[in-house]
Amino acid sequence: MSALLAVDLGVRTGLAAFGDDGRLRWYRSQNYGSAARLRRAVPALLAAEADTTRLVVEGGGSLERIWRAEAEARGITMQQVSAEEWRALFLLPREQRSGVEAKRTAAQLARRVIEWSGARRPTSLRHDAAEAILVGLWGVLSAGWLRALPPDILRSA
Repeated sequence: MSALLAVDLGVRTGLAAFGDDGRLRWYRSQNYGSAARLRRAVPALLAAEADTTRLVVEGGGSLERIWRAEAEARGITMQQVSAEEWRALFLLPREQRSGVEAKRTAAQLARRVIEWSGARRPTSLRHDAAEAILVGLWGVLSAGWLRALPPDILRSA
């Protein structure tokens, strides 16, 4: 068994863990308040799933380097993806015209991933957690853990 951890980078971080069956295990949003606190939390976050073999991060800069260093130290394969890249896979061009529209659509799609996976339903779903879910979905497709989006996740015609 393997797990993938997806991260929407920021001091307020979105996190989502997926199993090698492509299903979402858990997700959350966490505000670390500072880069120093996030740096101290990263080892525990990567250890949260003992079988984590892949890390997918959206974003860059100094926060990305924190994750990369810890992943390398643990032998975890890391991929970096841009919002434009994963959004192009999941969102229609008209849904990407504004950040507000992209975030709204991402939240709707993330809720379908939660439902399909049988994960705990959110009382509220912050945009960073929703985006981490979609970054993770992009990651499991990229890793070949899913060959295609399941019909239950695809938007209805």
